[in-house]
Amino acid sequence: MYSSLLAGFKSVCQTGIVRHAFGSGVLQNQAMDLHQYLCLSFAAYLGVVTSSEVRLVPGPCAGRVEVLVNGHWGTVCTEGWDKTDAEVVCKQLGCGMVKEAFRSGLGAGSSPILMTNVVCQGTEKSLKHCHFEEPEDCDHSQDAGARCQAAEYTVLPVRLVGGATRCRGQVEVYHKNRWGAVCGYGWDLTDAKVLCRQLACGRPQRITNRCSNFHSSSDTVLLGQLECTGKEDSLTHCQNQSWEKLPCPSYLHAGVVCREPFALRLVDGPRACSGRLEVQHDGEWGTVCDDHWAMPNAEVVCRELGCGQAEPVSQLVWERTRFRQGTGRIWLDDVRCKGEEKTLQNCAHRIWGYHDCSHREDISVVCQVN
Repeated sequence: MYSSLLAGFKSVCQTGIVRHAFGSGVLQNQAMDLHQYLCLSFAAYLGVVTSSEVRLVPGPCAGRVEVLVNGHWGTVCTEGWDKTDAEVVCKQLGCGMVKEAFRSGLGAGSSPILMTNVVCQGTEKSLKHCHFEEPEDCDHSQDAGARCQAAEYTVLPVRLVGGATRCRGQVEVYHKNRWGAVCGYGWDLTDAKVLCRQLACGRPQRITNRCSNFHSSSDTVLLGQLECTGKEDSLTHCQNQSWEKLPCPSYLHAGVVCREPFALRLVDGPRACSGRLEVQHDGEWGTVCDDHWAMPNAEVVCRELGCGQAEPVSQLVWERTRFRQGTGRIWLDDVRCKGEEKTLQNCAHRIWGYHDCSHREDISVVCQVN
């Protein structure tokens, strides 16, 4: 049900009517259009973006710009960065109009600097469709940032820190105008269920309340003894106790690993819309085997990525696996789509991780959008 709600809101927010409302200026001196308010509040509250290729850190709709290139996240240099470039990011994330483009002051990133001299027209669907160059003399004091319209609305009062992805880590809550940890006393799967659902991260896979492998969160412990029924919309709506003056060593901080949403990407290709197909399952990326791969499968992939129509699928094995072999997991085999599916995960396939392939059979997909 939750995934249906997410898909429904994304569909509404991406219609031409709402995009027109964002840019028309008609609503500036009037009560906000209901569609616009719902879309902006949805983006800000859930922290869910409509793109898996760009993000704002700490986000979801304001912060340092980071892009995913060939499977690696990195920052954008501020050389040439302006509001037109930031506007593309805000639209790509479903966060409304751009309010401000930052050229410094957002905190230095630690990942590679992947883009500089970005030049957008403002009509591009993705930042990768803008002209850009590979950086030569930038440093992280020049990391670009953006603040979008949705950042002015509801602030998500919970987050996970210290994990490899946004859907796993130690729990922090925003309480009394500051962030702090949650003590693990009383922390259980019912509490974690509320949190994972609130973050749009599916269901909890496992919880931690002692000696976790996550990096330590905030030194200040604000809440403890959470008692959720499982039906709350937010972790902060559960019964809890103030813990600021009570002892709780860092190894007892509450944490959780949620089952992360399905995602896909094309990597190691010449452009964003062509490359080796990889899918994310349970927070881990893996490849797809070329057994029984056909044109309807490729059409579903290109449509899901917003990359237009698929190029014809070759019957020659070496062309079907034209890009570099992947490593690690092979998640899917014997994928059979009808061509009408909204997402590749809805197509028939073997059980996740069950296959008779090697990475020499990693399927590649080429879409028509450059």
